[in-house]
Amino acid sequence: MPAGTLLVVATPLGNLDDISPRGLAALKRAWLVACEDTRRTRGLLERYGIKPPRVISCHRFNESRQAATILAALKEGKDVALVSDGGTPGLSDPGAALVEAALSEGLPVCPIPGPSAVAAAVSASGFAAASFFFAGFLPPRSGLRRKSIEALAHVEHPLVVFEAPHRVAATARDLLALLGDRPVTLLREMTKLHEEVRRTTLGSLARELEEAEPRGEYTLVIQGSPKIKRMARRPAGADADPLEAPPGAGVNRDDLLRRYRTLLASGADRREALKSLVRETGLPRRDVYAAVRGAKR
Repeated sequence: MPAGTLLVVATPLGNLDDISPRGLAALKRAWLVACEDTRRTRGLLERYGIKPPRVISCHRFNESRQAATILAALKEGKDVALVSDGGTPGLSDPGAALVEAALSEGLPVCPIPGPSAVAAAVSASGFAAASFFFAGFLPPRSGLRRKSIEALAHVEHPLVVFEAPHRVAATARDLLALLGDRPVTLLREMTKLHEEVRRTTLGSLARELEEAEPRGEYTLVIQGSPKIKRMARRPAGADADPLEAPPGAGVNRDDLLRRYRTLLASGADRREALKSLVRETGLPRRDVYAAVRGAKR
């Protein structure tokens, strides 16, 4: 008996009209629909008059356990549609473990593209994005979250971050402290009734979220790390300058001090600011320390 196909179906973020014709066809074809929240998915199915024989939950707490049921159905020749509560399964949503299990068993997997919060956010961000870095949801615990943000400080591409309303204020404070006051495009409740898309800065956003209760799901697209202008290396025999020595080709001292003061003004302490500069420039710590020693805020 030919195996069934695992159909990885992208579903609407909010507006149910965003479902694609192929997505609807896949849901109609499926013998089983595996979803995060059966109540939410049944609303989509009922809207389009789709009545699959089985609808089961498959979320991050039971994905491994439900995999056995889903793989058995596939091996019996039955098609299974995998969906999340909205967007594309596997992108900060459950689904990767199930897809990996199906691939490991040699079972057919077919992506049905469609709505994606990541693509939608980048398209409306206003940042040039030949490349971008998708960070998804940052760790909920403060210490781990700050470490994750520190690791992103040197990334020159736009950063895409998801956040829940009860954590977004703390995340905005940490982003400001560790990245500096960068431009950010805020997207809230994408495709839903109270959709909001606007450009602001991390500093303004952090203040706004402290003053008003955040509501809805947030996506932040943050400008990448500004490039620090590098100078040409001095000719042989010229006086040595630690900022023009390997491993880099030298860094413009004024740019370095300007970046240092920006980090301090955004809330980073001196130690955090220095660590960020070391990461961004690739220069030895002692050289960066010497360059900014005595600099005022």
